[in-house]
Amino acid sequence: MLSRISLTSFLAILLLALIINPAVNAQVTAAPDRTEGEGPFDRLIIRGVTLVSGTGAPPSGPVDIVIEQNRIISIANVGFPGVPINEARRPQADENTYVLEAEGMYALPGFVDMHGHIGGSAQGTPAEYVYKLWLAHGITTVRDPGSYNGLEWSLNEKRRSEANEITAPRLHIYLSFGRGHSGPITTPEQAQTWVQNLANQGGDGIKFFGLRPDIMAAALTEANRLGLGSAAHHAQPNVTWMNVLDSSAMGLTTMEHWYGLPEALFTDRIIQNYRLDYNYMNEQHRFEEAGRLWRQAAEQGSDHWNDVMQTLLDRDFTLVPTFNIYDANRDLMRARTAEWHQDYTLPSLWEFFMPSRVAHGSYWLNWGTEQELLWKDNYRLWMSFVNEYKNRGGRVAAGSDSGYIYQIYGFGYIRELEMLREAGFHPLEVIHSATLKGAEALGVADQVGTIEPGKLADIILIDANPLENLQLLYGTGAIVVNEANEVVRKGGISYTIKDGIIFDAKQLLEDVRRMVELSKQELDYEILQPGIRNNN
Repeated sequence: MLSRISLTSFLAILLLALIINPAVNAQVTAAPDRTEGEGPFDRLIIRGVTLVSGTGAPPSGPVDIVIEQNRIISIANVGFPGVPINEARRPQADENTYVLEAEGMYALPGFVDMHGHIGGSAQGTPAEYVYKLWLAHGITTVRDPGSYNGLEWSLNEKRRSEANEITAPRLHIYLSFGRGHSGPITTPEQAQTWVQNLANQGGDGIKFFGLRPDIMAAALTEANRLGLGSAAHHAQPNVTWMNVLDSSAMGLTTMEHWYGLPEALFTDRIIQNYRLDYNYMNEQHRFEEAGRLWRQAAEQGSDHWNDVMQTLLDRDFTLVPTFNIYDANRDLMRARTAEWHQDYTLPSLWEFFMPSRVAHGSYWLNWGTEQELLWKDNYRLWMSFVNEYKNRGGRVAAGSDSGYIYQIYGFGYIRELEMLREAGFHPLEVIHSATLKGAEALGVADQVGTIEPGKLADIILIDANPLENLQLLYGTGAIVVNEANEVVRKGGISYTIKDGIIFDAKQLLEDVRRMVELSKQELDYEILQPGIRNNN
């Protein structure tokens, strides 16, 4: 069996190299040419589904959906629940029509993941692995915040996806600010030039981690002038001079996670109450102390709480909370023993998750009851703000940030939907955030985000009602007991349609399972919990 120490040491050396020289393009293996999927067709009819349109409308059906090439042409009501479908009302098929019989299934818009990294060399996750897990979970559009594989690589993958040359969601490339620049950017003029170069090369937007205010203002002004999107993880090293009120005033349009928001809600301090031996490069410090942060913010319903919220609402600001990526902080055992790890987590990714002093997001050096209680309280306050923001008309979009902290691609996104539900979102509001709200934030709601005539044919088909149980959307489905008192699996997406191309979601998941199994065989590797060794 492969020595865990040897693989972990390799990952540590690689991570340190990236820290020392962040300009290095740590590229993963690009996706192979597409061999999966049927279509697009001259004409495709999806028969007999219950429609969850993504517009916020309640489910309706049965309907037939007519698609020509990659566009939805019409949606026809063909009957009523519980009675035979009225064949006379159905769109007619001819010899050039492909008919997908889907009676009893639910149709939803393709999901939009607003925070999806295309793998990483430290995690050992090739693009094919990531893309197939995304598509298997209904994700047809992804914003890649950071594009850590490098701009040229990322834009090439975007182009190949747009041409359907690869099995992948459509990609929106947001490059980390300053990447590719010779040395640090130290002036507003350099910032403007960098943004112009990004736009000229075809980038879609910028991912910020916070900057000196004059540089941030220059970059955002230029980005907005050129029509580039913007997102920020307001990292602790920069948040004192750039919280979410400051950055949104400069024109930032979306925030990632929650950093910068509780700091904007401070009333009796301007700097987080850090422990006095705090070191940001000690990730146990970083994440344990973050669990105390929302307690330092203004109380829910207070004047300052309301003022901050109203300001962000007035600025049409988008929250991308990525609740799921910190889920392990409040229940570590649940996250690391999730049932899908055995079959769908690559050995290299599992090693990356292991407790480590040098790997980002692997900070489980001394994590237990006290830390989890802090984070449970953190979530209660954080979720209250996000839910109220949605209730008052704010835009909340779903993002996963998978590939860290025991969350894997696709599965982590469905966990995010569950956690939006936990925050107080009605299941239809969850779907709203997962579809239309993400499309709005990306500026592509005229093309994707809902199932409507004229939109691109991005559609999910599942043979159960996910509104009743969002866990049905997991590739592993949900456990139920049928009328014969048999324990069975139900759900799992059946088909993901992107650009009118029908992908067998379960087959994509099986492809990933085989990738993982092959890697285990090659490495003589077994998924084991931290601290457990195989003595063979």
